[in-house]
Formats: sequence, structure tokens, C-alpha cells
Amino acid sequence: MYQSLFSHINRFINLSGEEEEILSALLKSLTVQKKSYLLEQGQVCRANYFVVKGCLRLYFIDIKGAEQTTQFAIENWWLSDLTSFLFQQPSEFFIQAAETTEVIAIEHRHYEEMFAQLPKLERYFRQVLQKSHQASQLRIRYLYSMTAEERYHHFNRSFPEFVQRIPQYMLASYLGFTPEFLSKIRAKR
Repeated sequence: MYQSLFSHINRFINLSGEEEEILSALLKSLTVQKKSYLLEQGQVCRANYFVVKGCLRLYFIDIKGAEQTTQFAIENWWLSDLTSFLFQQPSEFFIQAAETTEVIAIEHRHYEEMFAQLPKLERYFRQVLQKSHQASQLRIRYLYSMTAEERYHHFNRSFPEFVQRIPQYMLASYLGFTPEFLSKIRAKR
């Protein structure tokens, strides 16, 4: 049931069969329908989500009332509002399924228990968070150092399959421009 997560974990650390059983008891599987929410602004984020199949996005509503996507998660990626999750405070973000998505959740109430029973998972989550932080830093750099058109072409070259999967307005939001501008860029091709 949780084999995709165990395979991902075992790319970073090795879990024994017994450790996988301990972890399994702390996990929960969910299917989230397209456009449904795992988190809405003002709620407390109760879980960290590992995407088995599908796509999630993390976004907020800016001062102009527009959606600003800050992160996507596809297969083998984690997604959560970590501030809300770790500190159990109301979120400023939404987590929405961009496609019907299968996830494995580790709920906040099991998080410390997981680390107490399986301390080596701290190393795994540290490495996952380091990769996530690195990706965030690069995204910020691209937002400030590339033109909108350069950002689109760079993203399209780096993640061509991803560009085909997500709605145009979500991609535009993530790249920092309007869907209309994205249509103009695509029309040039």
C-alpha cells in the first residue's frame, strides 16, 4: 500500500521490513478529487502529504485577489504548509488537487512519534527539506533574474511533462504572470 513512499525513503536511507511496518501504522492513504482541498486558508494544516499519483499545488490569494501558486507536488514529492503543520497555527495557504491525486499522509499527531520510533527518518526528512529549500531558492532567483518569457521557456525545458499536466492559469500563477501573457508566449511558438 505504501510501497512508493518506502521506495522513495530507501533512496536516502534504508528501512528494514520491521521499520516499514512501524511507519505503516502511522500513515494514512487518501484520494483527493481534482479541485478539492486538503487545506484552506485559516485552517490548521494537520498533515504532510506525499504524492503517490497526481498533482497538488500550494497557493495563496494576493492583495489583488489573484491566486499565487508557490509550489507544486507531483509523484514522489512532499507538500505541506510547513509553518502551519509544524506549529499548528492557521494557514495563509490553500492546498488543492490540480488532478485527482493519491496521497500518503503523516498526520501531525504522529509526527514526533514517528521520529521517536524511527530516528533515522529525521535524516530522510532533513534531506527532503534541503532539496525543497534549494528548489525554492532557485525559483526566487529565476523570478528576479529572468524575464517572464525566459522563465516559461526554462520551466518548459526543465519539466516538459509537467507543463502538459497542469492548467494554464496555475502555471502562469507559479511563473509570476497572467494566463493571458502565457497565451501570448505560447502563440509565438
